[in-house]
Amino acid sequence: MALDSLLTLFILAVTTAFTPGPNNVLVANSGAHFGLRRSVPHILGIGLGFPLMIFIVGFFLAGVFRQSELLRETLRWGGALILLWVAWKVAVSGGLGSVSGRPRPFTFVEAAAFQWINPKAWTMAVAITSQFVSGAAPLVSALTVAGMFICVGLTSASSWAIAGAAITRWLTTEGRMRWFNRAMGALIAGCVVLLVL
Repeated sequence: MALDSLLTLFILAVTTAFTPGPNNVLVANSGAHFGLRRSVPHILGIGLGFPLMIFIVGFFLAGVFRQSELLRETLRWGGALILLWVAWKVAVSGGLGSVSGRPRPFTFVEAAAFQWINPKAWTMAVAITSQFVSGAAPLVSALTVAGMFICVGLTSASSWAIAGAAITRWLTTEGRMRWFNRAMGALIAGCVVLLVL
């Protein structure tokens, strides 16, 4: 990949990874509720799961998604509905919960799998791979794009988790925590609305 294309990819990766979206809101919420250490699996799931998705979409599925509007729309609307459910769960409980019903942070697998139902991730994966994955060298270009998103994604997810953990000093009362949960749920729902529109 040419140097100017790498620079463009880097700028695009930074701006898309650091802007608010479902991943960033959820990992900030995890940092606030569970602290940075317990949020590490969530950070790694985002930082490695999305680049894996980028690689798979870029190398194997890009043509299929470009040709099938029905598949794109099904994934977009299905992902939006699941994200609205996630927003509600965060707003009312502060997390997705476990079998016992107590809130807990995302596991690595859950955070990585979440990429496949996240409309922002799908939009980014299809748009970015269509611009930067070359038909002449699909493996090398898909690996380059995925590698860029590993570096940027781990940095972004860590930053949002640290910001979430930093506000825990403010979230010392049940009322503040409840309003924080509602705000995080509303942010996720707002991201869904923006992504769908």
